[in-house]
Amino acid sequence: MSFLELAGFRSATFIRTFDLRYDLISALVERWRLETHTFHLLCGECTVALEDVALQLGLPIYGSAVTGVSAITEPAILCYSLLRASSGDDESKFSGLKFKWLKANFEHLSVNAIEEELMCATQAYIMHIIGGVLMPDMNNNRVYLQYLPLLVDLHNVRSYSWGSAILAILYRELFWTTKPHAVDIGGCIVLLQSWALYRMPFLASVSHQPYVYPLVNR
Repeated sequence: MSFLELAGFRSATFIRTFDLRYDLISALVERWRLETHTFHLLCGECTVALEDVALQLGLPIYGSAVTGVSAITEPAILCYSLLRASSGDDESKFSGLKFKWLKANFEHLSVNAIEEELMCATQAYIMHIIGGVLMPDMNNNRVYLQYLPLLVDLHNVRSYSWGSAILAILYRELFWTTKPHAVDIGGCIVLLQSWALYRMPFLASVSHQPYVYPLVNR
């Protein structure tokens, strides 16, 4: 936890998960306007803002832009140099770390783990949070390797505006999901649903489900 605190990701470990209401998600997508990045509702226009990301997720919204490396020439070497474990994937197809692999290699730590092992486990855990909760794609079975170089120095991780990246990807996914051929949506959907239930509490009462704000239970 001390290393996660150092990286600025401690709050992300407390993010609640819950059953998604796909009827609500679909209704929001139908009302998304590409020109303004807002939802057009009967009561007016609204959207998920950086303030909502900060309140809901507890992640920084100021700092350097999260810009992953577009092309990694030796992904297996990068993976082993930072995580001290090899994925075993074909080098030509190695673009992400599977959640199964992360769990198998980092789920359990020895009580006598040295600092290097703790740092590797922290980096692996942050990668899992990024790919599984904060910025998942539609397959939701792996995290892109492009984020790993940003975790080289845990002291520097919190200097990035992770909240801005999460919101940008959610906007992008809403854009693609409005296309006629779209069948699913990626991005931080738990944020989208939690935002909708908090900003429009009558939706929570309709579902007869208790709602607790924010997503992070600190």
